[in-house]
Amino acid sequence: MKNYILFDFDGTVFDTAEGITKCVQYALGKMGIEAELNELMCFAGPPLVEMFMQKYGMSKQDAVHATELYRERYLPTGWAECSPFAGMHELMLKLRADGKKLAVATSKPEHLARQILEHYNMTDDFDLICGSEFDGTRGQKWEVIDFVLKSFGIEPSDAIMVGDRKYDVIGAKKCGLDCVGVRFGYAEPNELAEHGAVYIAETPDDLYDYLTK
Repeated sequence: MKNYILFDFDGTVFDTAEGITKCVQYALGKMGIEAELNELMCFAGPPLVEMFMQKYGMSKQDAVHATELYRERYLPTGWAECSPFAGMHELMLKLRADGKKLAVATSKPEHLARQILEHYNMTDDFDLICGSEFDGTRGQKWEVIDFVLKSFGIEPSDAIMVGDRKYDVIGAKKCGLDCVGVRFGYAEPNELAEHGAVYIAETPDDLYDYLTK
C-alpha cells in the first residue's frame, strides 16, 4: 500500500475527449487535413507534438505548428469541453481522508489542468498539481513523474501511478513506479495490460479498493 498516489489527468480524472478531439480537428483543418472526430481519440492523453508526428507523419516543426493551432481553439473554448469522470472527486476525498498524498501528473500544460480543476472546485483534491509547460518543459510523462517525486521528496518505492494509457505505464516504469490502469479511460483494447499495468480498475470504487488494500 503506497502513501503517495500520482494521477494522470486526461482520461483518468477528467473526460476531456470532446475538447481535445475538436481542437485537433480544428488544427488539422487549418493545415488542409480532413479528419473525423472518432479518428482522433488517440490524441486524448499523449503529448500532442508526438501524436501529430506519429499519426500524420509530420515533421517536428509541423507538429509544433499544429499544436499552436490546436491551442487557438483550446485556450478560449476547448478546455471547458470536459467533465470529471463520475466518482473521481469522491475517490479523492476518501483517499485524502485515509491520509494519502495525491498529485496530478499530466502531460497537459499545468496551467490548463489547474484551470479545469478550479472550474470544477477540485483543486483541493490534490496536494500537488504538475504538468508540462507551453515551452515543452516536462513534455514527456516520465519527466512529469520524476518532477512529482522530487517535489514530494520521496523515493519511487513510496508512490504508485494511476493512468489510462500506455504512456502512463511506460513513464511510471522509467521512474521505477508501478502503474494501475483504469478501464474507463481512452486505452485501446489490451493496451494497458500489454505494457505492464499491475492492475486495471473497472470503476473508481474498484480503484479505491486496490489502492487501499
